[in-house]
Amino acid sequence: MAADKKPQPIPSVWTRRPRNAEQPGLSRDAIVREAIVMLDADGIEALSMRKLAARLNAGATSLYRHVATKDELMELAVDEVFGEVAVPPADSADWRTAAARAAASFRATALRHPWLSSVLGQAGLAYLGPNLMSFSNRLAALFIKAGFPEPTRAIDSLIAYVMGMSSAEAAWLTTVARSGETEAGLIARLMPDAQQAAEGHENLTEAYADAATEALDPVGLRDSKFVYGLEVMLDGLALRLPAGPPPAE
Repeated sequence: MAADKKPQPIPSVWTRRPRNAEQPGLSRDAIVREAIVMLDADGIEALSMRKLAARLNAGATSLYRHVATKDELMELAVDEVFGEVAVPPADSADWRTAAARAAASFRATALRHPWLSSVLGQAGLAYLGPNLMSFSNRLAALFIKAGFPEPTRAIDSLIAYVMGMSSAEAAWLTTVARSGETEAGLIARLMPDAQQAAEGHENLTEAYADAATEALDPVGLRDSKFVYGLEVMLDGLALRLPAGPPPAE
């Protein structure tokens, strides 16, 4: 009997045909754009289909004609913001420079949309979306041209690094925003407690003492940390390249 059981539909907006819309003036694009505005302002916890419908002056039922579930809405939102990520053409620069530019653009996008990194791995089959597919395809072109034997592994490594760094960075910036203070101001207020907590931990005391000076330029400090880790990660990827020039096209 089990062999006769009908397979369940795969729960993803990218695996089903779009539903027919019935309400004039309401489109899936408009729904996704407004959802992103809400996500950017208040985070994923504040987004609901009911609240979104109210913002669009529509009934929740009207939304469900375009988007079946909140999970599908998140898939669409993730794919939409990935349209903002720039990846240089494979022949525009050496692979390291191009990959670094793509990583920087990804990070900038993730910081404009602080919810992105935290939900990307949970957004169902978001990687099937057209913008994410295009992003992955352009990255693959960089690594294939460079001669990487496993370009998808290189892509995974780059994405994982940016997601990890930007997720922590976005969470911190959300804390700053909720405090009502400037980033430098909040750090200055937290620093005495942080330095006191580091006392007795001989490998941390000096670092926290230096942090008071570094905190005068928190944006520059975050940038330098990101670039340092990115260079280390790219150094590791470079070791995976075969000896000799990349294969001719």
